[in-house]
Amino acid sequence: MNKFLSFAALTAGLTLSVAASAQEQATTASSNGSYRPIPASDILFRKTITRAIDLREKQNKPMFSEGKEISRVILDAVKRGELQAYRNDSLTTTLSGAEVTSNMSFVEASAGLSDEEKAAGFSDSDLGGGDDWGAPVKKGKGKTTAKAAPKPSAPPSYEYRPKDIYQMEMKEDMIFDKKRSRMYHDIKAITLLVPSTLSANTSGIEKPIGTFKYSDLVRVFRANPDKAIWFNPQNDAQHKNLADAFELWLFNSYIVKVSNPNDARLDEIYGGQQQGILASQQAAADLIEYEYNLWSF
Repeated sequence: MNKFLSFAALTAGLTLSVAASAQEQATTASSNGSYRPIPASDILFRKTITRAIDLREKQNKPMFSEGKEISRVILDAVKRGELQAYRNDSLTTTLSGAEVTSNMSFVEASAGLSDEEKAAGFSDSDLGGGDDWGAPVKKGKGKTTAKAAPKPSAPPSYEYRPKDIYQMEMKEDMIFDKKRSRMYHDIKAITLLVPSTLSANTSGIEKPIGTFKYSDLVRVFRANPDKAIWFNPQNDAQHKNLADAFELWLFNSYIVKVSNPNDARLDEIYGGQQQGILASQQAAADLIEYEYNLWSF
């Protein structure tokens, strides 16, 4: 009887332990976007990194093939209601579908007077109102009244093409798992950006469209295997799913931020874009050296 009770207690303890571990991992995944969360008890080292991905680069072109751009796959999923967007990579504040559409749209510049017309003496008031270029309209016995100018209509807005959305940022944790003795890239979130170099982006700065949990993106990529394709230019029989492309690290990126007390980007810390690029290369080398030292000592 004592042996039976001991065995039952051991079985119950193992069940509770497994359940607690599963609950811990599920909670971590749901809160931070990780697809394969690593238990905190197994983490020896962790560093949060933000990487920029330019989809125009040769190594990234397979994720940006014609008609199957990763930006198209993501935004179409948002429009269908299959994917939730967030305001930033903290993944705490959600965006509605209408807000995402607004972020990925631009307003056409209204047609105004050219420099030659302004030099000739015309003004914006001459574009509407009055007779003969704004002249007062006669009314009654010698009285004149100015004709009210029609209220200008709002300029139309247009959505950026998926080919225009070629800039992304990826937030990840570089984690050294002491149980498995290896370094993991634990991707948390991916942000789509309107590039600063687009002519339609009159602000001249990168504009975030929305941030998406990586775990949600994997689900969408797996559910749409005919669209979420990493195009293999060497063999049409070996195209891969975008989820596999991220898992196998089949893309190029560069570091733009390493976790720091001020939450500042590298170009802000080192005082310029060129210095930021050099700091990015140094940060990548430092992380490789750190992993090497873990194995050496």
